[in-house]
Amino acid sequence: MGVKGFVEGGIASIVAGCSTHPMDLIKVRMQLQGETQVPKPDQALRPAMASATRGAASSIHVPVPPTPPPRVGLITVGVKLIQQEGVAALFSGVSATMLRQCLYSTTRMGLYDILKNKWTDPETGNMPLQRKIGAGLIAGAIGATVGNPADVAMVRMQADGRLPAAERRNYKSVVDAITRMAKQEGVTSLWRGSSMTVNRAMLVTASQLASYDQFKETILEKELMRDGLGTHITASFAAGFVAAVASNPVDVIKTRVMNMKVEPGAAPPYKGALDCAIQTVRSEGPMALYKGFIPTISRQGPFTVVLFVTLEQVRKLLKDF
Repeated sequence: MGVKGFVEGGIASIVAGCSTHPMDLIKVRMQLQGETQVPKPDQALRPAMASATRGAASSIHVPVPPTPPPRVGLITVGVKLIQQEGVAALFSGVSATMLRQCLYSTTRMGLYDILKNKWTDPETGNMPLQRKIGAGLIAGAIGATVGNPADVAMVRMQADGRLPAAERRNYKSVVDAITRMAKQEGVTSLWRGSSMTVNRAMLVTASQLASYDQFKETILEKELMRDGLGTHITASFAAGFVAAVASNPVDVIKTRVMNMKVEPGAAPPYKGALDCAIQTVRSEGPMALYKGFIPTISRQGPFTVVLFVTLEQVRKLLKDF
């Protein structure tokens, strides 16, 4: 297969990414809901000072953290987005999505295809589930490393509209975003959140590609359906659900780390992925890690369906090449 697998995976990924971009944008906006900066420990009132000032409590004002705005759902976020920023805002960052799919998805799909052909049992023509998962983990990690700059740019371009006008980055395109980030924040900023990106990509690729192949093989082996569009849609939607459940917590943390704004000379809001996860759980509760799950599954389901249905059709078209 070689290069052919990369081409087939790349075409299918770009089609799927562009067609589900609006849902991905809404997912990012929902994941950033309620994001607040928790006061640092050294800013808190020490117990000794608290006891010493009890008598004068009426003259001392202790700042109370602002109450976060109420969380809103998928439809409300989408409607507000259109009302405030226009319909075109649903495709904010679509150029970054296309670049991301060209780099990340093309790499992971092509590598998975190579490993799949290499590790498939030549006698039975089947590949054990554990090998599929292993191939997905390896392909996802390499693909995410290659595509991280485009991923950071995509998250920032999608989230820019929620910032006050004076604080918006106003990137003109994915090239402008990557260029400005490299100049203003250093080249290493292009790999900000890469640990989370790699972890998420490993989970998504292993769960999405491995489960699709497994579901498809099971359906055909048990003769529940014939090898056609119905089988492809069923297997791909089931794979999309598995991928969404596995990746959503990592996706929330990745989105917040990539979107954080670091002022010159100031400490970053999060020290890293683990610190972001701890702050998120402390301030918003454990279920915050599944924030945006409805748009995630609403996007992951159709994305996976379009991805694999398109992939199967592209394979048919290119089978003679």
